[in-house]
Amino acid sequence: MTQMNKNGKTLPEKKFRAGAISATVWKNVNEKDGTAYEFFSVSLERGYKDKEGQWQSTASLRAADIPKAALVLQEAYKFIVLNNNQIEAASA
Repeated sequence: MTQMNKNGKTLPEKKFRAGAISATVWKNVNEKDGTAYEFFSVSLERGYKDKEGQWQSTASLRAADIPKAALVLQEAYKFIVLNNNQIEAASA
């Protein structure tokens, strides 16, 4: 089941971080032919401070960010695979 905060906003399933790079795993629910099904999606971003010192995020990566992106994406993938196996085992 998708988790919600007290304001009704969807919460991520898991967030993986390496420095300023993060991969966030989201659980989604969709319906096809009257049957609901769940699937995961991943968002990748880099955090940075703007000229005013406020935190912002972007999907653009610098060359030095790529190894960290690969690391957090690998962890996100591992999380999804392990959780998909648990969901399949529970429904069997």
